[in-house]
Amino acid sequence: MIEAILTIVLAIAVAAAIYYFLKKASTLIINSIVGLVTLYILNQIDLLGIGEIPITWATVIVCALGGLPGAVLLVILKLVGITI
Repeated sequence: MIEAILTIVLAIAVAAAIYYFLKKASTLIINSIVGLVTLYILNQIDLLGIGEIPITWATVIVCALGGLPGAVLLVILKLVGITI
């Protein structure tokens, strides 16, 4: 009887952990899409006259973790002369 209760509690805990990580993963995906779209639009328009910001794995990671503020950070770094 105790084993069945522990199994049910463990299954609920695993389901809650999976839900939590999937919820965070969807937020991470949305942030990265918004950041990369922003970088793509800035590269196409060349609004600031800073040239093209290359979209590499490093810029994807910065955009995934930071979203739109991460893209702005990349633009500021490009203005200063630092490329990632």
